[in-house]
Amino acid sequence: MGLFNFWNAKDAPAPKGATDSAAAPAQELKKEIEKKGLDASKIDIAVEGGKVKLGGKAASTTEAEKIVLAVGNTKGVSQVESNIAVGKTETESVFYKVEHGDTLWKIAEAQYGKGKGAKYEVIFDANRPLLSDPDKIYPGQVLRIPKLAGAATS
Repeated sequence: MGLFNFWNAKDAPAPKGATDSAAAPAQELKKEIEKKGLDASKIDIAVEGGKVKLGGKAASTTEAEKIVLAVGNTKGVSQVESNIAVGKTETESVFYKVEHGDTLWKIAEAQYGKGKGAKYEVIFDANRPLLSDPDKIYPGQVLRIPKLAGAATS
């Protein structure tokens, strides 16, 4: 999948052992993945300061992307290198960093086009179980933006 950059958002979850400049230990990050309802049993994690390397297997591209976000959107993580092998290959999503003042509606309009704000539900669904409520996003958080049939993403 590649290398992903993350921003240490002040509202990001802080697993045990995480600092502003270093990710939590691998076992704590695995717990964070599982807390989000994702299968971490076949995921290998290596931590090098703020960089986290992921390997192993995931059921699909979607699940692998959600695992990357579950780890990357935690305190102390600045980069995630993903080498997760996927069982079911799907179209990769675009990753979007939430800015101050963003809402899922506003993000949908920006990514899918004017008049497509109601497609925020597509973004919300694509980020479940990482998001529990469409109104609970925070600056610095990174979200999956799936391709929308008939609309180009930016």
